[in-house]
Amino acid sequence: MSTVNLNAHDDRSLNAKDAEVFAKECKGFPLRPLRKTLRPLRLIKSSSSLSLIGLAFLLIMSVTASAQRKPSEATRPVVVMPAQTLNDLKEKLKPGNKTEELMDSAGMELRVAVQHENNKTGAAAELHDASDDVYYVLEGSATLVLGGKLEAPKEVEPGEWRSPKIIDGKTFEITKGDLVVVPRGTPHQRSTANKDFTMILIKIYEDPLKPGAPKPSVLSQKP
Repeated sequence: MSTVNLNAHDDRSLNAKDAEVFAKECKGFPLRPLRKTLRPLRLIKSSSSLSLIGLAFLLIMSVTASAQRKPSEATRPVVVMPAQTLNDLKEKLKPGNKTEELMDSAGMELRVAVQHENNKTGAAAELHDASDDVYYVLEGSATLVLGGKLEAPKEVEPGEWRSPKIIDGKTFEITKGDLVVVPRGTPHQRSTANKDFTMILIKIYEDPLKPGAPKPSVLSQKP
């Protein structure tokens, strides 16, 4: 068998005879495709460098933003009311059906008041779309109907519903020391027939109250 001398010349070129012999020798052997050209190493390094730079930039921006944030400041003075002051206020509200605000709630989502009721009947059932009610009983007792549905509800103000009575509600007797939370959207109705009742009322609104805005819950507190 003939052999091809690939080193016959220093310039490593093949003559016609060598090329013919080489072609015969390679005949019958399948040709393998060339491997895909790899991305140059310098491009890989460049991409990694850009990623590191971007990450460092994000970290710097995050630290800068954190450094610029500051705690919020109080919007109004704190309210601290001793027990004796509350007792004096309770006596002041007797014997009629009265409500006394404990703080200026304008601009806040919160209203706090002391409410007194004596032998009060016929109050409309209520439902608030955008406020929660919290009752803390200071003295006496009252009958509450909670849940169910309003019968023939009427919207007296935006988001404020009233009704003669509640259908399929549950009845509760609340007394001194009891705490009641009435989430927004819950029908509720209170009666103090032949009873003397005082509570702290806390209302939590969805939006801050505007100065001079009417208090929706007062609608059913008239004697």
